[in-house]
Amino acid sequence: MKTFEELELIAPLRRALADEKYEIPTPIQAQTIPSALEGNDVLGCAQTGTGKTAAFALPILNRLGQLNRKALPNSPLVLVLAPTRELAIQIGESFATYGKHLRLRQVLVYGGVKQGNQVRAMGRGAHILVATPGRLLDLMNQGHISLSQLEVFVLDEADRMLDMGFMPDLKRIISKLPAKRQSLFFSATMPPKITELAARLLTDPIHVNVTPKTSSVKRIDQSVHFVERHNKQTLLKTMVTADGVERVIVFTKTKRGANVVAEKLHRSGISSAAIHGNKSQNARQKALESFRNNEIQVLVATDVAARGIDIDGVTHVINYDLPIEPEAYVHRIGRTGRAGAEGIAVSFCSSEEIGDLRAIEKLIGQKVPVSGGTEPAPSASVRPSGQSRGRRPSGQQGGRSSGHGRSPSSTPGSRHAASRRASEATGSGDSPKPRRRRRRPSQVS
Repeated sequence: MKTFEELELIAPLRRALADEKYEIPTPIQAQTIPSALEGNDVLGCAQTGTGKTAAFALPILNRLGQLNRKALPNSPLVLVLAPTRELAIQIGESFATYGKHLRLRQVLVYGGVKQGNQVRAMGRGAHILVATPGRLLDLMNQGHISLSQLEVFVLDEADRMLDMGFMPDLKRIISKLPAKRQSLFFSATMPPKITELAARLLTDPIHVNVTPKTSSVKRIDQSVHFVERHNKQTLLKTMVTADGVERVIVFTKTKRGANVVAEKLHRSGISSAAIHGNKSQNARQKALESFRNNEIQVLVATDVAARGIDIDGVTHVINYDLPIEPEAYVHRIGRTGRAGAEGIAVSFCSSEEIGDLRAIEKLIGQKVPVSGGTEPAPSASVRPSGQSRGRRPSGQQGGRSSGHGRSPSSTPGSRHAASRRASEATGSGDSPKPRRRRRRPSQVS
């Protein structure tokens, strides 16, 4: 499949694709959509920002549009399961965009808000249900949702589900699925537990892997600044006020750290907002919309947002804190360079984060170029790059913290000046809270 016109999609979908100027499918779309249209199970491995949402949404909408049935009260025909509220909302928006010429009903079900509106919407009937695991199980246990009539099941960002502790919830949901169904399974990585889950969920699936380990980072201009923690805030201010730095996502290890960084930027006259699991749903959506509409320049986030934010035109990603898990680095910097566009990713690395940097470089198979500061000698408390990430050594602090077919382009150009001009910045910073034992959430964070 070289163009969307080659697909035998129903006319309303072709109109919607034309409206969005979708012409050439991404690799994950080209390799999965034809098989999904034939009703086959699909096992797809691809990073976020590669077009996975359209890869499953178009076949689903085509199926529902052809059959043209009424929505059943409390019994969806399609279930799409996502790990976070933000991703669920974005998937819902994609279904609404692609299906705008179809008379189909969809309902979003996620935690962090009262369930009344969601219960009433399900009672009116839904062809498509997009849900997070915790709230879905709550409503199933209360008798508000039945999966007995389900025909298509989609599991998106499966490895993120595992990271967030949702595996027991997933198994309970899967146990309620009808035996006869189509299943579409997407994940950015395939650790053993995810492979085991896929084997349990899928029947003779089509395997598609379009994610070589380093492909998602090759198009992004990466660099690292060696800077101690107490100097990070001033370095950040210097960078985000440089010429060419237009829309920035800053990542911190902790929720408290995100709040502190955003507040200090705000006091410096830089429009910013924090987004993390402790923020209310309304606050998170307001921050995302303000960022999407260019009302704020800087969005400060924890890793809970790294795999669910799909916003065009992010010029820079700045890792204020390096992530503990090296895989999270790839997901973070993937917020820029979306769908083939170029982007810039800058990481701040203190002496206690050298081990984390080495682990990242081992994962991506390349050294991150140094653009500022001098690499310090690792202290005795720094974890070597090969050490297990289950626990951090004593003395260290930390916390665990959709795409489609268009290919927008941008030229970094003068944005490199941000990196060059900031290398000598100094000032004061903040320290994250000590890491706490992680508990499985009862609903999405």
